Amino acid sequence: MSDAASNCLLSMRGLTREFRIGGGLFSPAKVLRAVSDVWLDVPRGRVTGIVGESGCGKSTLARLALRLLDATAGSVIFDDVELGGLKSGELRELRRRMQMVFQDPYSSVDPRYTIREALVEPFRVQRIRLTAAEAKSRVEEMLTMVGLSPHLASSYPHQLSGGQKQRVGIARALAHKPSFLVLDEPTASLDVSIQAQIVALLEYLQRDLGLTYLFISHDLGLVRYFCDTIVVMYLGRIVEILPNAVAKPRHPYTKTLLDSTFEPDPSKRRHISRLSGEIPSAFDLPKGCAFAARCSHAADRCRQERPEMSDAPGHRVACHYPLN
Repeated sequence: MSDAASNCLLSMRGLTREFRIGGGLFSPAKVLRAVSDVWLDVPRGRVTGIVGESGCGKSTLARLALRLLDATAGSVIFDDVELGGLKSGELRELRRRMQMVFQDPYSSVDPRYTIREALVEPFRVQRIRLTAAEAKSRVEEMLTMVGLSPHLASSYPHQLSGGQKQRVGIARALAHKPSFLVLDEPTASLDVSIQAQIVALLEYLQRDLGLTYLFISHDLGLVRYFCDTIVVMYLGRIVEILPNAVAKPRHPYTKTLLDSTFEPDPSKRRHISRLSGEIPSAFDLPKGCAFAARCSHAADRCRQERPEMSDAPGHRVACHYPLN
């Protein structure tokens, strides 16, 4: 096994997910390709960020990574195990090592459960029996790990703030000491000051526990701060992989995304070029580059031929005429 392969915890190979929508007696069903032919490696012990506009397929990709959704085509390989070939019992056992933190802390915890019951639930799902003393000890350990008082164990979710609920969600994801976490916009529903606290907690846990993160977000500033590698998606496809947060974008779409973020320093204000043109329908994507209709650099080749991801290691881009 090569060093690159051994350093890779999760791999996606040709991953595609289609949804059939509608259809009836007189009209055929429409096919929405939410994720299309994604090839991606997630390095062990690192933070890989996924960014893009709403509807680009980020959350669908996150669920495919854990096989919460089955792929239409392609495969997901976690630590040399292909998830698509696992039976339900085998997949349940493997999920002790791979977990997800969801976007909305208000709906991710059952309002009928106390915090103690919510944190014990992962053990019940995995059919791990805990004595009352063991359950009490594990709950206290998990709450302390995420910066919450053990006294909150008897509280109900409605008695907690949004930030506290998200900490409970993170604690529950860490119940089985996983090595891989998918974070689906974990700060999007929180106030800015609370967002900073949650990000600081995630940074601490990642360093302390040696975790691997797949971090989904539309907040480009946060992704550039938090992530080691940045993956840019557009209408279901990866268009660029930035090897680090300071890498210069080479795809016109990535450049537009990064230019749209504002610096808090007034002296660093810059001119923002607005995109023109229509976003293609996800039900009827063009045969060429999906961004061509909005790209000022597009040529006839872009409209006729879909660009493939470059094979060069490190900074990869899917563009016929990448920026210098």
